[in-house]
Amino acid sequence: MLRNTFKNPLLSGFYPDPSICRVGEDYYMVTSSFVYYPGLPIFHSRDLTHWEQIGHGIHRPDQLDYKNCETSLGLWAPTIRYHNGTFYIINTFVSEGREARRDNYIITAKEPSGPWSDPIFIEGADGIDSSLFFDDDGSIWYAGNYISDEQLYEGHHGIYLNQLNPDTFQFEGPRYIIWDGKKTCSRWIEAPHIYKKDGWYYLMVAEGGTFINHSVQIARCRTIHGDYEICPRNPLLSHRHLPVLNPISVTGHADITDTQNGEWWMVLLAVRPYCGGHYNLGRETFMVPMVWAEDGWPMIDNENGMVNEEERLPNLPKTVYPPIPENDNFESSSLQMQWNTIHPPLDMFYSLTERPGYLRLQLRPEVMEEICTPSFVGRRQCHKDFFARTSMEFLPSTPYEEAGIALVQDDRFHYLMTVREKEAMLFLQLWKTEHGNRILLQEKALKNRKNKIYLSVQGHTESYNFYYGYEEQECILFAENVDGTLLSSVINEGFTGTYIGMYASSNHTDSSNHADFDWFNYQGI
Repeated sequence: MLRNTFKNPLLSGFYPDPSICRVGEDYYMVTSSFVYYPGLPIFHSRDLTHWEQIGHGIHRPDQLDYKNCETSLGLWAPTIRYHNGTFYIINTFVSEGREARRDNYIITAKEPSGPWSDPIFIEGADGIDSSLFFDDDGSIWYAGNYISDEQLYEGHHGIYLNQLNPDTFQFEGPRYIIWDGKKTCSRWIEAPHIYKKDGWYYLMVAEGGTFINHSVQIARCRTIHGDYEICPRNPLLSHRHLPVLNPISVTGHADITDTQNGEWWMVLLAVRPYCGGHYNLGRETFMVPMVWAEDGWPMIDNENGMVNEEERLPNLPKTVYPPIPENDNFESSSLQMQWNTIHPPLDMFYSLTERPGYLRLQLRPEVMEEICTPSFVGRRQCHKDFFARTSMEFLPSTPYEEAGIALVQDDRFHYLMTVREKEAMLFLQLWKTEHGNRILLQEKALKNRKNKIYLSVQGHTESYNFYYGYEEQECILFAENVDGTLLSSVINEGFTGTYIGMYASSNHTDSSNHADFDWFNYQGI
């Protein structure tokens, strides 16, 4: 019997702050990426439930200067829109601290897969979570968040509106305050999106912060820059009234779209917590049906008005795309789209061509526990339970050189399972970095100096097991039930999720050595 439901989340793993637009029968979505490069992953769907990644908005190192951003800075909360044959992404680039410098810019493309233009920075556009609205009269409007000068209470923010010059994308005309948080005693109002329906301008925002009090709220007005009426049923969506360990929590930061068949759907971020409210996967992308009530206000269109693990399917023809291959043999001349580096690699540290069929990582002085661009190529942990494995060829030439597998929340919280030299022998070592302090948890002398070793990690929601082997089918337990909460976003108080991948370093020394990885396999279990 065919199922008539889909399972949330739409995008598993660290894919927060989704924004969506429709062009005919095609749907496009973009999410935040913070310091990971390429940045702003872009997805395509024809049925809203099956998605394929088609590109990135930031895909050239010279598009943005990441300036050694810490992990939870970088690219925040993009919005994607389409107008008159052009795709637009507007985005906030945070480079000097969460409350310091925030630059808002626009990139454009004729095709959503790219290439995307160099950023055009909007002078005077402060705040975060910028959005674009194209009105029927041809005017273009910028909506963004601001921090109130009054600061009447913690999190006293608001939403402002400014018209953009269509040729320069710079502000023209006055700034309009369209939602001051004090009007509703709201905290941390952000993520504004404007929609026009039946003669009303609707303003949707996120409110309550990015943890358990997160919510989606809405207001409306007959003029775009007038006095917005607050929906009497707000919040439109929130799980703040539910237990922290509800299967889906921290719901907010939404965008909506209609379908060619007249339905409405909302995409939003949420998390799937485990014991203690932890979540290693970061904030993920979910979807719920929406309907417009008789009074003109929107409502979540399911039995409980919440985000559920299963929802009914949209009334759209099913279109399925090939899944991301579990195994990457590194046979292409470029990395597949699931792979990222930390910051753009201005000095290229990896190669897929120096030894065809292998990913080669150069050993460089940079280390994972610093804000830098380490020799790391990783992908998102997308399942609470997973198994990842790689084949590595590496012989350290000094005691400072190491290479292996990294599990990374950020520079302050991560695990490294690496091969190193010690007393003329090879050792497998497991390192924990907590609050920036690196500690050796376990080590084992390897039985020979062969350069090939198989390294594996198994995730079990709250813990990780680490394995190694001398032969491809060999899986020897190295460390069991290693604390998984170390990689929770709650612990690092950050906005990203866990990455797993390949790592190499010479630990602040010069080196011409390298590590070769034959393949990398990742599968949910």
